[in-house]
Amino acid sequence: MRFIQQVLLLCLCTIPSMSYALSVEPANWWVGMKKNTITLMLHEQKIANTQFKLLPYQGVELTNTTCTENPNYVFLHIAISDTAQAGTLKFNSSENNNFSFSLLERTKNSAEREGFSNKDTVYLINPDRFVNGDKQNDTVSGMLEEVNPTFKGGRHGGDIQGVINALPYLKDLGVTQLWLTPVLENNMPDYSYHGYAITDFYNVDPRMGSNSLYKSLSVKAQEQGIGLVMDMVLNHFGAEHKWMKDKPSKDWINFNGEFKNGKNATSHARQTIQDPHASEYDKRQFNDGWFVASMPDLNQRQLLLSEYLIQNALWWIEYADLSGIRVDTYSYSDKAFLTAWTKAIMDEYPHFNIVGEEWTSNPAIASYWQRKKVNQDGYTSSLPSVMDFSLQEALIQALNEEESWSTGWVKVYQSLANDFLYPDTDNIMVFADNHDMSRVYTELKQDLAKTKMAMTMLLTTRGIPQIYYGTEVLLDNTPSKDHGDIRIDFPGGFEHQQANAFTGEDLTADQHSMHTMMSALLHFRKTSPALTNGKLTHFSPKNGVYSYARLSDEQTVLVFLNKNAQTINQELDYMKEVLPHNAKAKDILSNETHMLKSKLTLKPMSATVLVINK
Repeated sequence: MRFIQQVLLLCLCTIPSMSYALSVEPANWWVGMKKNTITLMLHEQKIANTQFKLLPYQGVELTNTTCTENPNYVFLHIAISDTAQAGTLKFNSSENNNFSFSLLERTKNSAEREGFSNKDTVYLINPDRFVNGDKQNDTVSGMLEEVNPTFKGGRHGGDIQGVINALPYLKDLGVTQLWLTPVLENNMPDYSYHGYAITDFYNVDPRMGSNSLYKSLSVKAQEQGIGLVMDMVLNHFGAEHKWMKDKPSKDWINFNGEFKNGKNATSHARQTIQDPHASEYDKRQFNDGWFVASMPDLNQRQLLLSEYLIQNALWWIEYADLSGIRVDTYSYSDKAFLTAWTKAIMDEYPHFNIVGEEWTSNPAIASYWQRKKVNQDGYTSSLPSVMDFSLQEALIQALNEEESWSTGWVKVYQSLANDFLYPDTDNIMVFADNHDMSRVYTELKQDLAKTKMAMTMLLTTRGIPQIYYGTEVLLDNTPSKDHGDIRIDFPGGFEHQQANAFTGEDLTADQHSMHTMMSALLHFRKTSPALTNGKLTHFSPKNGVYSYARLSDEQTVLVFLNKNAQTINQELDYMKEVLPHNAKAKDILSNETHMLKSKLTLKPMSATVLVINK
């Protein structure tokens, strides 16, 4: 391979600039990646008026440079051949702002990593509210917001070290994947704890820990058989990011970087994307509109920004050895960009998984975004997984409503009957609640039996179950719907608490009962071929009972959810197509054995899960 030295052209820009130290993003890359053409974003005062050259490095070429109207940025385009070796690239400049850039070896079989799947259960954590593992980083010099545990919207001090400390508990509980709400820097003056107003896309917030500690979490979690799913935000960023003070280009932020007291707010009218009659005005108002003034909206049609976001995702997957990504506010970003972003990731990691948040109870809209869906408008998606908000809403309604031909369990039945809209029903994330809505125990009016039925259904139906931290000990936000109460401190994670979920100390009898049931289901699910790979066959609800089967070659699992306040002797004739004759079944929750003949006794307000091994 010949040695290449490429001298960049001088970029002449005249816009006034501010004083900044040189930053280079990303900080490194890897050899052997399919993504072998990368773009470095350089930021420094008047850097565009600098000539750069790459010192000779076999297999690497500096192909081009791009300048915008802002003289404080320059973008270097690098081509890395398949034969390039790991090492250090050296860039010299006419202004003596030289820098080095590392090319690293990839972890063995990195491209073949397995993403989360329907074999997993995902445990969602708000790190600031989970466990305070390092009190020294509760308040950090230079960060705009200090710790304030008495304020429900403040920072409470939970961090990555706390999650690491809790890994043995999570393994014992039976979860196999962790989804942490964003841990990247959110240097905002208030409400920074939630993580969705990112001010640095390449660095962990120092109040959460560090990049190396996040990587250590991934390693230690894998040692416990647990993968790490990163929450990524593509649509917006925090108003204290340097991009607001010094935009890389005039078109980097939608609506010229102006919120205008809400005039440029998003309409949240997600249906405009699929609506064949929608006006371009309405489409733009949804996609380009901001959520709030503190979260400016990114313009992913800007090609340099699109490249930046694609590289950032690949960088974190490779750096932290991720097993998945959850994408916040998925449909709010430009849809052509979303295809390019997901395709780049799935091309690099064919067995990876990405789930997009499309908050709609309409499965026709949600299914539009799943990979292999044939859409009327010709849109092709590369997103493997979506969230099932339809089932979440139906489940809460079903358990709170009286039974009739149009209310109660029929809502769940109808929601799942819409699965014909999805190209891959196994790769749908199901959940009873999350960090943006009231907790399931709250929504079910603190009814233990109903909450057990809800979680039994989610852990035994089709798809990938996600549970919100503390559901296993009945965390409750009654009577408030404030996000600070929904994201309540986990018992035992902070000094001031008396109850401790890690040790069981001072938990109520109901909390112990819920934890025992969920742990039993989670551990059974990990080894059950019927629940992880089996076909779902469900039956129309009758007399307050919803029943279904999960069927694999090795195993049949039968589930009965009895909403009645009295014992039911359930006739089994209707289940002949899934029920072996005179089958012997074990109830995994009670350990009782049943001979399944003509009837099955169902206890009042109960979930029954029977396993038949073939």
